[in-house]
Amino acid sequence: MLYYFFDWLQQFNVPGAGLFQYISFRAAAAIILSLLISIFFGKRLITFLKRKQIGEEVRDLGLEGQLSKKGTPTMGGLIIIASIFRSVLLVNKLDNIYVLLMIFTTLWLGAIGFIDDYIKVFKKNKAGLSGKKKLLGQIVLGFIVGMVICFHPDVVIKEKKHDSEKVLTHTEFAFSIENVNKTNTLFSDSETAHSTKTTIPFFKNNEFDYAVLTRWLGDENGQWAFLFLIPIIIFIIAAVSNGANLTDGLDGLAAGTSAIVAVGIAILAYVSGNAIFADYLNIMYIPNISEVVIFTAALVGACIGFYWYNCFPAQIFMGDTGSLTLGGIIAVLCIIVRKELLIPILCGVFLIQSLSVIIQVIYYRATKVNSYRKAQNISWLKAFQIYKTTPQKLEEFTGKRVFLMTPLHHHYQKKGMHEAKIVQHFIIISILLIVISLATLKVR
Repeated sequence: MLYYFFDWLQQFNVPGAGLFQYISFRAAAAIILSLLISIFFGKRLITFLKRKQIGEEVRDLGLEGQLSKKGTPTMGGLIIIASIFRSVLLVNKLDNIYVLLMIFTTLWLGAIGFIDDYIKVFKKNKAGLSGKKKLLGQIVLGFIVGMVICFHPDVVIKEKKHDSEKVLTHTEFAFSIENVNKTNTLFSDSETAHSTKTTIPFFKNNEFDYAVLTRWLGDENGQWAFLFLIPIIIFIIAAVSNGANLTDGLDGLAAGTSAIVAVGIAILAYVSGNAIFADYLNIMYIPNISEVVIFTAALVGACIGFYWYNCFPAQIFMGDTGSLTLGGIIAVLCIIVRKELLIPILCGVFLIQSLSVIIQVIYYRATKVNSYRKAQNISWLKAFQIYKTTPQKLEEFTGKRVFLMTPLHHHYQKKGMHEAKIVQHFIIISILLIVISLATLKVR
């Protein structure tokens, strides 16, 4: 809204009205606005939730300081969602397809997470919304995002002409930055085109086209590439969203790591949406993606503002309302910036949390079945069939564990490390991973 207001003021030559034409200024405004909104709205929400006695029910898992958190207000993800939504409405251009897609993602996953938290808090059902229903919601979102990426006319990229492979030197780049309005980049006379290309980190010719997956079917033009791309997008959204959900187990962990990841994505979006930087770095240029920088800046501010109340000792928990939303937002941001293959590094903290759970479950079940197999002197296949059909026969047998407890942050709690220290260590690791991710722009 402010963008359109100041755009209107420009016709009257009002001093300073032109500032809203700059992505950097609006991104800074988005951070400040979302940060302030989250701090002021957060305090009111915490007071309201305490008055209504809406608090977290805590299971005794034998973790230090866990029971002291009982009754702490939850559903704090509403602070993040409200802060993002309000600041985006104020400073973003709302006719941008990427911004509209991100708003939809935020509200959609926020609604799923809210329903889950509502069932836990008000219905006193600790299980919350079933895993299948959450997954169905993520599948629907992934399908919509995939259809937009594949078919919306405004979702395009620009590529350098094949007869012009020159990359700007350091001197030319510096001159271009100082003379933005006078610079004709190598993208200026290139045609925009729909593309199913993405970026592969660490490779010199670092673009991969999903269309190659259908060429064995005789689809030389890649018209059916969406049949592979949409399932991949669904998997990415579900994986990152659930990874963020698993990470939300210690005070400030999910909010802190998400803020750092968002900073990295904002930088990637900025250079991808700036023709000069894209030319100099020899990366894919994505027109209209610059508005995503502002949305991501709002995400950064919202996470930092929420961290104000969520750092140890937490005054409020984000709940699934926040964790599912944060993971989904980060996943969709990576997809539209064409950096989804960078997610294992960019979101490395989410990945190791998810892997720790997967490894623990697989190893525990395998060793439990193996104990039963040895006792009964039967084959692996027969033992697994019994475990699947009649698991009660294996109740007296126990498996072995790789970690003391999962997700991984609980393993370190079991080892006696204070949760505030664990969070800081994970945040440092996240910063390191973001630096590595940004280094892939040049290290190939």
